[in-house]
Amino acid sequence: MSVTTPRGFRAAGVAAGLKASGGADVALVVNDGPDAGVAGVFTTNRIKAAPVRWSQQVVQGGVVRAVVLNSGGANACTGPGGFQDTHATAEHTAATLTSVSPRLILGAGEVAVCSTGLIGERLPMPKLLPGVRSAIKGLSRDGGPAAAEAIMTTDTRPKTTVARGSGWTVGGMAKGAGMLAPGMATMLCVLTTDAVAGPATLDEALRAATRVTFDRVDSDGCMSTNDTVLLLASGASGIEPTPNELAAAVTAACHDLAQQLVADAEGATKQIAIDVVGAADEDDAVEVGRTVARNNLVKTALFGNDPNWGRILAAVGTTAAAFEPDEVDVAVNGVWVCRGGAAAEDRSKVDLTGRDVTIRIDLHAGTSEATIWTNDLSHAYVHENSAYSS
Repeated sequence: MSVTTPRGFRAAGVAAGLKASGGADVALVVNDGPDAGVAGVFTTNRIKAAPVRWSQQVVQGGVVRAVVLNSGGANACTGPGGFQDTHATAEHTAATLTSVSPRLILGAGEVAVCSTGLIGERLPMPKLLPGVRSAIKGLSRDGGPAAAEAIMTTDTRPKTTVARGSGWTVGGMAKGAGMLAPGMATMLCVLTTDAVAGPATLDEALRAATRVTFDRVDSDGCMSTNDTVLLLASGASGIEPTPNELAAAVTAACHDLAQQLVADAEGATKQIAIDVVGAADEDDAVEVGRTVARNNLVKTALFGNDPNWGRILAAVGTTAAAFEPDEVDVAVNGVWVCRGGAAAEDRSKVDLTGRDVTIRIDLHAGTSEATIWTNDLSHAYVHENSAYSS
């Protein structure tokens, strides 16, 4: 289950010395083709890291044959020098790959770059570039798990997935445990497929998938400068699925990775699904769900195993969604603790001792619905983000 499960891809993950821990910190994913179509979705934060700005340009060209990723440094807010570092990384990757694989001739404009880690510091290029060379030497069809490990920062475990079509496959890896709030996606993610699909079809599938998966993850309301999701197609299966079939598989892979992100969120003791139903439209449902997900009073109550529906209702009331306050119902783990905007079943009936929590909010204003995934706010989250710079 990795980015190298689909045919036509190799990957590697190595330690280049970027992380103080000495752990793996440079990853490489290479598309051996025959095709090299790509689509990408990036952070909407106005402050964008150098690798995001570079990769946005690369994706516009519609061809990506390699993605180089590093942890141990975000290369964000590093000025023109930081952008040149990204450019140099792409050039070095392209030149080295071409020299060792004559059949894989590529230029810097076919190399996407992703970085994650501390904001505001230049990358140590004398360590990064040799790390890229080591990753190229270590490329293999079995290198997906190592690549997934190399992109981890505060993640406690690597995150990989596979979704299978009829004779073709989608694979993927992602990282993310903090700064998980949407503006497209919430982390670094590389998806691969051996299906035959052009850039336009890939773009349509990826945007449809991220809209209902990564865009619906809201761990802590903090949007990163480096968020990137890339979808690469090798065409090595020789099979061209319908656009709907491709979108379904990409969505399945993204959903799996999104759930892994929430499960591994920094300091989380609860994995929370907020189902908003009966909304006037989908935007209202998303707004209500996201507002509740970001409410610190709700998140701390759930950390304390308190089904405090009053905090939930108060959060709903801060939105611009269409609803009548005296018609809203709220259930926590299946117990309708609020009916018609007032107390209903005894809140003591709610069992919050487990990790999984479901909050269901019925606005009784229409037929639209949406789910937002989040987690609780714990002492461990505060400690980790006061002790770790990001």
